[in-house]
Amino acid sequence: MKGELVFMMGKFEARFPTDRKYAKNHMWAQPQGGGYRFGLAAYAVRLLQDVYFLDWIIDAGATLREKQEIGSIESSKAESALYAPIAGRLTEFNDALLSDPSTINVDLYGGGWMFAIEGPGEGLLSPEEYLIHLEAAWKVAERTIKGQMNE
Repeated sequence: MKGELVFMMGKFEARFPTDRKYAKNHMWAQPQGGGYRFGLAAYAVRLLQDVYFLDWIIDAGATLREKQEIGSIESSKAESALYAPIAGRLTEFNDALLSDPSTINVDLYGGGWMFAIEGPGEGLLSPEEYLIHLEAAWKVAERTIKGQMNE
């Protein structure tokens, strides 16, 4: 893919398009109108593996604080709360994912987008800054994964 960076998660490649920004909670942010469309970055999808359930606890039109809980996601590896990556007004959800969230697994940077937020996007990282953030996050994840394997 043209215009991408690669982060190695052990032997697995996590690819990141450079045409968008990234949040520290491992979501990509594609500029759209006065805000951003968000989805899970390859790093998160790789750790989750096989997303099969997605649920929202707020409605479109809500005003969000950064890090406010907005929903939950379940996969074969984990169950996790989802948090707003930026402050702003939630403008839309990708309703197609509610009936078939597996699109997140196969088209994470396209049809796998989850929601859109209108807002300035303060605190979002450039692709290069995100890779630096990933290096630290991966060290913690690796220790956790190795710990689970030794239990």
